[in-house]
Amino acid sequence: MSAETDIKETVGGNDVVLFMKGTKSMPQCGFSSRVAGVLNFMGVEYQDVNVLADDGIRQGIKDFSDWPTIPQLYVKGEFVGGCDIVTEMTLSGELDQLFEDKGVTFDKDAADKIREHNG
Repeated sequence: MSAETDIKETVGGNDVVLFMKGTKSMPQCGFSSRVAGVLNFMGVEYQDVNVLADDGIRQGIKDFSDWPTIPQLYVKGEFVGGCDIVTEMTLSGELDQLFEDKGVTFDKDAADKIREHNG
């Protein structure tokens, strides 16, 4: 199976996917850790994909999204962005709105706490 096919199946088969360095329980870089931390704190169920485990996926996801960096967040098959975009969306409430619009379950109180502590 090609990396592109694998990526398409993963993105299409899961409501929320985070392509990251490491895993959600053991991130291997600060940017991946930040995005995974937001999702974990907000109680979002998501599929993590460790790009360090497969060079084909590591390059393939950059080609797939036409985005040069990792991590990359997908919600309901749609590319959302990397660490800076997810951070901005979290602080502005846009991520909450996206999850609500797409029917993704998350802890609104936890999202509010993130904003309280970073506002």
